[in-house]
Amino acid sequence: MPAHPALSEVIAALDALWPRERAEQWDAVGTVCGDVPNPEARVSRVLFAVDPVWEVAEEAVSTGAQLLVTHHPLYLRGTTTVAADTFKGRVVHTLIGNGVALHVAHTNADTADPGVSDALAGALGLRVLRPLVPDTTDPHGRRGLGRICELDRPLPLAEFAELAAARLPVTAQGVRAAGDPGRLVRTVAVCGGSGDSLFDAVRASGADAYLTADLRHHPASEAREQSPLALVDAAHFATEWPWCEQAAAQLDAIAEREGWDLRTAVSRTVTDPWTAHAASLDGGAAAQQTSLSASDFTPGAPN
Repeated sequence: MPAHPALSEVIAALDALWPRERAEQWDAVGTVCGDVPNPEARVSRVLFAVDPVWEVAEEAVSTGAQLLVTHHPLYLRGTTTVAADTFKGRVVHTLIGNGVALHVAHTNADTADPGVSDALAGALGLRVLRPLVPDTTDPHGRRGLGRICELDRPLPLAEFAELAAARLPVTAQGVRAAGDPGRLVRTVAVCGGSGDSLFDAVRASGADAYLTADLRHHPASEAREQSPLALVDAAHFATEWPWCEQAAAQLDAIAEREGWDLRTAVSRTVTDPWTAHAASLDGGAAAQQTSLSASDFTPGAPN
């Protein structure tokens, strides 16, 4: 019968998928907690998620996972404590106390082949053409930040924004767009997560539209003034969640190849911090609070 792999074997497989040395220097990737050298530490279930928040840690425990893999780091900046009365310390204590390791793949997963933006493009049904910002160390030209993609057929910007809202996880923000709603969109630059630092590369690519997250007022306004580029802004969580499914499938393939008795799962807990949206009304009327039912927040589910 297939055996449960050692934690060290699974971590080595994750490091092969997303080498730590390919992360940005400021990033904090790799194993955060877990007794990796212990040959008795075995893994039968792995949970993938975007954020290492306490609710997700509790989910890992309740589902019987021995390893939690997240995209976002738990400790991106230095700390002097892991005390359980801090929210991050509580996560660490919950995981260690229940024998769950935590591993992070962040910017090393962003630029991977396939990476976060490949998963985002796949969720939207886009055909990937090339990286937006190629990794110069990749001789095959497939790794890099963001992706330049193509739609099967041109869509008006308004329809493309609706497509994104329908394909990505439900969030209070939803999807907003900047540009002529009727302008046809065929080529799309995508970048999972915060992407307003890449406007120069997007303009140079000649893309009709740019879909990313966390677009700020001034960079977005300046981008719109400089070119006819349409902007599509989704929630940060929503643009990165598809990577969890892609990553789980990659580990599944390794487990099958290695003959491991290992199961993966993807957290469907929505960890986007925003919980409600108030729509502006025409005619200067007071904003009306949009009521969001529990079904609107089906964890990780598409619209």
